[in-house]
Amino acid sequence: MEEKLIEVVDLKKYFGSGIFKKSWIKAVDGVSFEICSKETFALVGESGCGKSTVGRCTLNLIRPTAGHVYFKDMDISSMNEVSRDIRKRIQVIFQDADGTLNPRMKVFDLMLEPFRVHGLSNGHGKEMVNELIEMVNLTPDLLGRYPHELSGGQRQRIGIARAMALNPEFIVADEPAASLDLSVQAQILDLMRKFQAEHGIGYLYISHNLKIVKLMADKVAVMYLGKLVEVGRTNDVFNCAKHPYTQALISAIPILDPCAGRKRILLKGDIPSPLNPPAGCRFHTRCPYRMKRCMIEEPALVGDKHIVACHL
Repeated sequence: MEEKLIEVVDLKKYFGSGIFKKSWIKAVDGVSFEICSKETFALVGESGCGKSTVGRCTLNLIRPTAGHVYFKDMDISSMNEVSRDIRKRIQVIFQDADGTLNPRMKVFDLMLEPFRVHGLSNGHGKEMVNELIEMVNLTPDLLGRYPHELSGGQRQRIGIARAMALNPEFIVADEPAASLDLSVQAQILDLMRKFQAEHGIGYLYISHNLKIVKLMADKVAVMYLGKLVEVGRTNDVFNCAKHPYTQALISAIPILDPCAGRKRILLKGDIPSPLNPPAGCRFHTRCPYRMKRCMIEEPALVGDKHIVACHL
């Protein structure tokens, strides 16, 4: 049995709204899951459902309103400042590569920074940086450039290299391949799988791209308006989706065969505001199968290995 790396228990994150902060945006509202070593746990859902907020709370980059996040039985959500040793063992690949690289630093210094911060350069910085750029298929001539002189894909690969530099045990990967073309996407995803196999790393993989999720993930959690609505093994979720929202997401995956008979499920209406989520099941305003019970009673996540929150 693989070692449990991350345990998230009833995680909540509310943001104050308005001048006097009297209203609360419930970005994340009671999320729980576990991630083991050598496991990729994917978090999917529409924009604004709270996926990235879950990732940042998991790393304690933003403090949760309630709930706990454990890294190997250490409650990092209760720490005022996460220790440097733990920061070395948990890393993040941000979605926005442009905003995560210091525009005043050259690529060489950006790549060397993780080793300097943790006192690991030991006079071998050049060799370490060369290994990193080779690992992510960049060329040495980029080391003297600034981030604005690089393409979006090159900047993203630098961010991935920085996250992997210290051989962490756990990485939150927030859309790591979103800004890459298809050929580079394949290289980066292969690199992440190879790194996982060699080092036993665990991933929280946040993505909109369900085709990539199907290839990368061992488990999938579907999120809607701050809550998990379905969690299970990847094959179970994709082949036998139980929640109407999950079924709609999967039906939207592009397929190459124009003669395929799959029926697209089109949801009516917009996602409700997290400032004032609907009573009962939060999906009932868009659900084609809603019942009176759905408008009153919030469904709990039930099941064993494949769990779902739905009254159907």
